[in-house]
Amino acid sequence: MTLSSLTKAQLLELARKHDLKGRSRMNKQELVDALSAITSGPREGPPRGDPEARRAALAARLRGFVDLTRSCNWRSVEGYPCGLPAIREHHRCALHGGIDNTDLAIPALGRLGFDTWPTLFRHVWLATYDVDPMGLDPVVSEMVWHLVNYLYFEYFRVDVEGIENLPTQGPALLAANHGGAALPYDAAMLTVAVTNEMPVPRRPRVMATEVFNATPTLSHLYRKVGGVYASRPDAEFLLRKGHMLAVFPEGVRAFQKPFSQAYKVQRFGRGGFVTMAERHSAPVVPVAIVGSDEVHPAVFSSQALARLVRLVWPSQRVDEMAVYLNLVPLPIRWRIRFLPPIQPSHSGEDPDPLEMLERTEAVRSLIQANLDEMLVERGSAI
Repeated sequence: MTLSSLTKAQLLELARKHDLKGRSRMNKQELVDALSAITSGPREGPPRGDPEARRAALAARLRGFVDLTRSCNWRSVEGYPCGLPAIREHHRCALHGGIDNTDLAIPALGRLGFDTWPTLFRHVWLATYDVDPMGLDPVVSEMVWHLVNYLYFEYFRVDVEGIENLPTQGPALLAANHGGAALPYDAAMLTVAVTNEMPVPRRPRVMATEVFNATPTLSHLYRKVGGVYASRPDAEFLLRKGHMLAVFPEGVRAFQKPFSQAYKVQRFGRGGFVTMAERHSAPVVPVAIVGSDEVHPAVFSSQALARLVRLVWPSQRVDEMAVYLNLVPLPIRWRIRFLPPIQPSHSGEDPDPLEMLERTEAVRSLIQANLDEMLVERGSAI
């Protein structure tokens, strides 16, 4: 959808959101020209469509966290040295206490790449470092981060806005719309967007449904890369420890919807994420994601397929399963927008149930409004 295809009323509404001065006196063509200048104007940093420049900027940022002239002073019980570079202003590396690697994602060698894997495999084989209580393995997470970056930079060419709205420390809860894709691409792109674009790369711990925690091998890998089970005790443990938690409040309703319902945000359950945020004094950061609903367009939803799924995973809470048009993900251009955080109104307390539902609906409506705006601004999907 292009700007010129919108009605004047729609253009005026978009101009209001951009705080365009003098919009009421403009005709339709003047509104199109003015909004085009705003949405395609210059931006700071690497060009949106230049993966090489964005990768270079990420590499420079990550390299700044380690001191390549000093080695970690950790030694094994047998007396073998670590060999990894120390974190700046610390005596240890990213694996042995130089940082809190359960919250920060800083590569052990200060860079990503296949050339780092032999060194990393040595530490995995010797088990020289610890994993966190949720199962996060910083080395496995780093390797997967490197692989997913090919989707992020080259294939989906993810464009990120509002990264400055994420807190650099302390608990935070990211609430995002969920895409109707066969695989959780939106969870992967959201995670990588935070680690790639934040000045201090934090790890958002994404909550997932039963299928990712009840499947052999997949469940172990999901835990190792930082994912957590969709349970309140796990979520509250992470928030209590000051971590960043990402949730998709639509749940299974989102990825079983047909393509005709793409980017129509479903009901956000009973608002449990608002209660958790209030209880642990965590701001809620709404996140609008464009791209995930078009990667695997769903032609229809099947109750029979859902029954087959429940034969394998009896605890999976799903009434219908989507049947997708394609097996290979489409090269859709993604946009992720982090909106200004919503601070707790009753920090450390459980909110009134009615207030909780109102705030939940307010977050859902805010994400829906931004999705509508982003779809207009994006233009072509590919």
